[in-house]
Amino acid sequence: MCTTYLACYIINELKKEGINIEDVPRLIRLNPFARFKTRGNGGISFKIDISSLNQEKIYQLKKIILENVEKLSETSCDNTNPGVIFYQGEITKEMQNYAMKAIYSIISIEEAENFAKKIGAEAHKFKKGRGIIGSIAAISCPLKDYTYELLTYRKKENYGKERLINKDSVYIMDKKTNDTFENVDYKNDYIAIGPKTPCPILYGIRGESIEGLNLAKDIVKVNEPIESYCIFKTNQHTDMHLQNIDKISGMEKYGCYIVSGYVKEDPHVIEGGHIFFKLGDESGDIDASAYEPTKEFRKIIKQLKKGDQVQLFGGIGCGETFNIEKIKIIKLQKKKIFKNPICACGKTMTSAGKNKGFKCKKCGNKLPNGEKIAEEEKRELIEGKFYETPVSARRHLAKPLCRMNI
Repeated sequence: MCTTYLACYIINELKKEGINIEDVPRLIRLNPFARFKTRGNGGISFKIDISSLNQEKIYQLKKIILENVEKLSETSCDNTNPGVIFYQGEITKEMQNYAMKAIYSIISIEEAENFAKKIGAEAHKFKKGRGIIGSIAAISCPLKDYTYELLTYRKKENYGKERLINKDSVYIMDKKTNDTFENVDYKNDYIAIGPKTPCPILYGIRGESIEGLNLAKDIVKVNEPIESYCIFKTNQHTDMHLQNIDKISGMEKYGCYIVSGYVKEDPHVIEGGHIFFKLGDESGDIDASAYEPTKEFRKIIKQLKKGDQVQLFGGIGCGETFNIEKIKIIKLQKKKIFKNPICACGKTMTSAGKNKGFKCKKCGNKLPNGEKIAEEEKRELIEGKFYETPVSARRHLAKPLCRMNI
């Protein structure tokens, strides 16, 4: 199923019962390199005002939530293991630390279950109940930097069918809304608001404000009915998953990092169009990669040369390779290129013989004591510049350059 749709459906059911939902629900993306995860690896949390509710009403709202999770989740799938957490109280520093670990590292089901007991939370597991890991994190995550996402949902009979989104209206929306982003991949003429999977989501628009998203929704035109929609406050596009690390040897499988080093060997292309190179420092090295879906970003990586100093943003997946989300060029290795001198007439001179200098075939001018001119190799890459994957290949948590004022 779709976690955000499930949350939106439940919230609407609670509102029908007169339950007050405080603020907007939160969509917290967890470690994108975790082995066991949903496609977007997101947890949802929302806050309910229970100040005027008696115990019977509180029991009733919990029942609504749990029954709908059980009813709507596709638990016949082996990898669907939902979890629900109810928590009442302040968000402690310990809970925030737990959330950060879930975002840049790995937490087991057992660890999450024990933590829930420790903080006095009520945990409900369906099958293996792996969802409790993200549920606690969604409640606990500190959001100093955040964005919003508006998600619209389809009628059930349209699941799996082509999404009928008016492409021109998306381009118009992108140009008219200053605080939305990631709507269009202009280089590849691709609208990025529609998922590629047969899920309930019709489209999603990301932005910096709720007002901007509501304006965007009014502009985008679709040729199919929208069942419902919801706006989430989220850690998407914040780089929250990345930890600064000093040494390559300190990185672990499934971890997310910002790491600096030098290119140990020129990049090479393997079957499928994927590009690899070795990143090294005094502690060791690791294979770094730009995969085929990153399209033109691979051309940037292919231009790297042995000895270049770079900073990489990304994480280590199942293959123990560093998947690059962004790269900053620190220092380029530039060779000296020696060229024949240019004659006063503008023609490149040729050798006049061993130890005889140079001569010009066009005008006959000679430089008996002339020497070759040393020039620095020209590189298309620019020192100090960031390069990022295209919108069509961007991970949910990766912070785009437009949000870094770059």
